[in-house]
Amino acid sequence: MLNFINKIYRFLPVQLLLLHFRKYQLLLFFWVLLIATLSGNFAAHFGASTLFLAPEYLGEINFVSMFFLGSTMAIFIMSWNITTFIIHSHRVPFLGATRHAFLKYCINNAIIPLAFLIFYSVISIRFQYVDEHASIFGTILMQLGFYSGLVLFLFFSFAYFFRVDRDLFKAVLSTITNPSVIRGIIPYDSLDVEFDMIRANTFLSETLHLERTGDLENYHPRLLSAVLRRHHRNAITATIFALLLLFVLGAFSEHPRLRIPAGGSFLLLFTVMTGLVGAMKYFLKTWELMGWVFIVLLLSIMVHWKIFDLRSIAYGLDYKTKQLPVTSYEYDSVKHFFNEARYVQDEQKGLDRLNQWRTKLSTETKPPLVIISVSGGGTRAAYWTFAALQRLDSLCKGKIFSNTVLMTGASGGMIGAAYWRSIHMAAMQGKISNPYNSRYQANIGKDLLNAIIFSFACVDIISPFNKISVSGRIYTKDRGYSMEEELIRNTEGVLDAKLGDFQKPEAEGTIPQMIINGTIIDDGRRLMMSAQPIAFLTQPAYALRDTANPPIDAIDFASFFAHQQPFNLRLSTALRMNATFPYILPVVKMPCKPQMNIMDAGLRDNFGTEVALRYFFVFRKWMAENVGNIIFLQIRDTRENEVLPSTEESSLGAMLIDPLTVIENKWEPFQSYAQGYIKDMTPELSNRVHFITLSYFPKEIKKSAALNFHLTSREKQDLLQSLYNPTNEAAIKTTLELLQ
Repeated sequence: MLNFINKIYRFLPVQLLLLHFRKYQLLLFFWVLLIATLSGNFAAHFGASTLFLAPEYLGEINFVSMFFLGSTMAIFIMSWNITTFIIHSHRVPFLGATRHAFLKYCINNAIIPLAFLIFYSVISIRFQYVDEHASIFGTILMQLGFYSGLVLFLFFSFAYFFRVDRDLFKAVLSTITNPSVIRGIIPYDSLDVEFDMIRANTFLSETLHLERTGDLENYHPRLLSAVLRRHHRNAITATIFALLLLFVLGAFSEHPRLRIPAGGSFLLLFTVMTGLVGAMKYFLKTWELMGWVFIVLLLSIMVHWKIFDLRSIAYGLDYKTKQLPVTSYEYDSVKHFFNEARYVQDEQKGLDRLNQWRTKLSTETKPPLVIISVSGGGTRAAYWTFAALQRLDSLCKGKIFSNTVLMTGASGGMIGAAYWRSIHMAAMQGKISNPYNSRYQANIGKDLLNAIIFSFACVDIISPFNKISVSGRIYTKDRGYSMEEELIRNTEGVLDAKLGDFQKPEAEGTIPQMIINGTIIDDGRRLMMSAQPIAFLTQPAYALRDTANPPIDAIDFASFFAHQQPFNLRLSTALRMNATFPYILPVVKMPCKPQMNIMDAGLRDNFGTEVALRYFFVFRKWMAENVGNIIFLQIRDTRENEVLPSTEESSLGAMLIDPLTVIENKWEPFQSYAQGYIKDMTPELSNRVHFITLSYFPKEIKKSAALNFHLTSREKQDLLQSLYNPTNEAAIKTTLELLQ
């Protein structure tokens, strides 16, 4: 038994597996991250696993999309083999005495990739069959697509290494990829010398036969080292090829056919990062830590001198106004700008608009008035909001749309609400015949995550110098722009509009006014983007009595940036700014001094309640005289009074992490409870004010739709079924009665 165990232990695949855990574990991080993502232990709340389980190409999850994912998985596996081969090959010098040394290394180094592929197939098959409702044949076809891409690319990769002496890349790059040239620049350190040879007695040949290392012919160590260095050069050439591929994909990201699945983009990014990590280890050795410190310092200097900026911009705004001074965002300037005169002036314009709206409903003496607020929550909230509004409006024969004076909210919910309003506007203009067509519901549920992640991997990080033209101005293209373009494509161009396009129909009361919010992360104020002047919403009413230091808690975007042509702002940009979830989408910088930086509206108010109630308070007297029932319709993708499970600190990790994440995890209930106090402050009209909520009730709590920009077929079905939940049915019935 001991002899058998010793044979297994001295088997090269086992020795290589142990070597990865003993030496430079950082290269295992990428495998750990992939496994954690697929198993739901990393970013599960945001549906990160769908990047790899439901890859999309040209809007479809099919054989081709899985083929591309399999191809990029092959590239990543080859990169990992290449990197570890360069780092560890001196520990297996006997491979230099064999033909096709790199191929033999890959075969003997296959335990981790094979284990991952088995794990992936099990998870993927279950996901396709259960969550995407694919047939057995469809599920098998998906797997065939994945492994076709994997095997085909591995075949071409090894063909390159077999014929490397006649390869064009080798001829061109033979000098610049020679490791000895770069190693000659690095200061010599005696600690670099390692004598950690692998003691393996057996290994697998290219034909998968068991061979003994003792049977190999003995060569001089220098000759073996020279053979392995040749493979190093060819391996580095392959890594450069992956980097060039990312550059090409980023440069031509506007072409849908060149936009590979987002999971594939991430695997290409992992490929380059693996190569970088390996290069730092191979070339710098004991100087590696100093190398990383140097890179961080270099990036810091580039950011400081604005050579490198990860922030995005608002497409359509003029960032280079030279004729006028830059807008000042100092408190004194803001205080003088949003003064009492502007407050009263904009309030009167708001009253004029309400009177216009009231005139168009001349058949009713005191018509019901609706104020809609929607919650954030990515595509989940967008899909749920649109579904709820479409069904409710169809049941009341259009009265929700005609009787709504204001729509506001946060993040994904505003995307759904904006699409719903634009669909009705298109119907009024005769561009579409039926605003209740199920096709529009399907459109808002289409994937946005693929475009965002593809841009993140291929444009933002690798090639941040692409430029595009919007409204005659040149801007940098990033994942924010990619998300907008995908949203416009998904909605058949309906959301391809500017803020100013809604100025006249809103002012005339033809369509509901929409206030799209963002959070100014520099000071916590709200940035309100609307086609109408809304200075009366920038501060509480009592602030008008405090002329010295009024507490201005919001900024009217169109008024404040009047010199930057605010009405040229793309609607998709306003919606993206309002849905800028940290890291998924880039922070947006505004053209003022000091610069304000905009993120998700949900950071300040994830339900739109604060803006809606302040609007109500300002116009409460007019509403008392001119309308009947006042309906606050809130559409949220979470339950209002949900009792969350208590946190049990059953592990050291939970004990350390929970206090840091409690605000993030409980953010929505915190806001809901606080806004309950605000609702209590509604004045004497309380007998005519009705708060109605439509909430998403998942069929299974643990399988609720993920908070991200991608929905599976099962999640879409679950969201639509929630409309028929008894609580929502009762809310719909009440709404229909109040609209009579």
